[in-house]
Amino acid sequence: MSTKQPQRILHADGDSFFASCEIALDPKLEGRPVWVGGGRHGDGIVIAANRTAKKFGIKTGIACFEAKRLCPRGVLCRPHYEEYRRLSQAMFRILEEYTPTLVPTSIDEGFLDLTTMDAHVWRETTPADYVNGLRARIKRETGLPVSAGLASSSRLAKLATDVGKPGFLEIKAGEEKEFLRDRPVRELSGIAKNRERRLAALGAHTFGDVAKLPSHQLQKVFGIWGQQLWLFAHGRWSEPLLLEVKDRTTISSATTLPYDEHDYEAALTFTLSEATRLTGQLRREQLALRELSLGVRFNDFSEMGASHRFQHAQFQNSVINATLEQLFREVMSRAGRPVRQLRIAFWNLTRLDTQPTLWGTTDAERWGALDAATHQLNDKLKKQAVMTGAQLALQHLDGGPRQPKAKCPFVPQREMVKKLWGTDADPLAHKEEWEKRLAKVSKHHAVKG
Repeated sequence: MSTKQPQRILHADGDSFFASCEIALDPKLEGRPVWVGGGRHGDGIVIAANRTAKKFGIKTGIACFEAKRLCPRGVLCRPHYEEYRRLSQAMFRILEEYTPTLVPTSIDEGFLDLTTMDAHVWRETTPADYVNGLRARIKRETGLPVSAGLASSSRLAKLATDVGKPGFLEIKAGEEKEFLRDRPVRELSGIAKNRERRLAALGAHTFGDVAKLPSHQLQKVFGIWGQQLWLFAHGRWSEPLLLEVKDRTTISSATTLPYDEHDYEAALTFTLSEATRLTGQLRREQLALRELSLGVRFNDFSEMGASHRFQHAQFQNSVINATLEQLFREVMSRAGRPVRQLRIAFWNLTRLDTQPTLWGTTDAERWGALDAATHQLNDKLKKQAVMTGAQLALQHLDGGPRQPKAKCPFVPQREMVKKLWGTDADPLAHKEEWEKRLAKVSKHHAVKG
């Protein structure tokens, strides 16, 4: 007889996160239709809308003027990404007090391993009361509404969250197959249109349909993913929640210039400055690139681009910027319109071979140390005190585009982990400290109850 405890994974997800952040920043917006606009002036397309706004048909991707037509009394907010990051960190700081294993997956969602809660905490309460208390605390301390789902795996927990929004939904152990029976397969995160069509061709539209198919048939069509889907449909799929800090596979930047740039040399200066920033980030993470690309969007929204593959992995500004300048001139030789947006991407990344030596004998070590020192100095002074020639030229370019802050608030998981815990090492290194926090939260909850 197995004495293994059933796995319990909680998925927590901020509701309409950007819009909720705006309401948290200005409580007067509570109860009103609110959407956040992207683009150059914050009035381009809708990048987030709260539930009240969605009732009017406002959704991500539509133009802000269309949203205003659908809901004249709604409120358009320009994004405040620094505040979103701050509120996100506050939310995760609360979440990490409730479990020693927290895996953030984006700025507004993550997974918590609550497998041992029934032995240590839930003797005095119920999972629903415990999670709802957590949600209430986040709302009280940050102003952010959070939905959650509790199940036997991270995939099923996320599905439970989506079904239970707004609020909390638990799928109890042993009830997975019954819960999934009539749910469409498209609701599972990771099923793209192509897989959905191939499942439909097999007569599988719901998870109940999938459960009726032979497992070897799904394996033949989909490989190992088909086996996993069959187990999932039967409520038998479970996997441990692991915090894996992996090397990134790509690093990129997409920046809309403050105004349409007619001067291609000014646009080139910005391009090289941004490439220098990305290269520094690459070296700080001890990575090198094999391929890079440049994309240019013009003021009529037409696009052109070019890419290059190096024979050997590269990490030096001189090599990367020279290649990028060549690509830029190649693209612009066929253009005749002002530049609206510039996109740079480095991919096919590999680890730098930087064996530690006493004096740093390799180029990679010396460049990495220089980047780290520069980054630390600029961060300490809260400004770009040390810069390359391209960055200095950009700063003094008369009438040229200034380098704006990165607009996308999403960061790779390893960076999010480092910001939350101060290290990208295994978080179980601080297990004792977290157990004390957990005991404190449990005691507080029991007294309150």
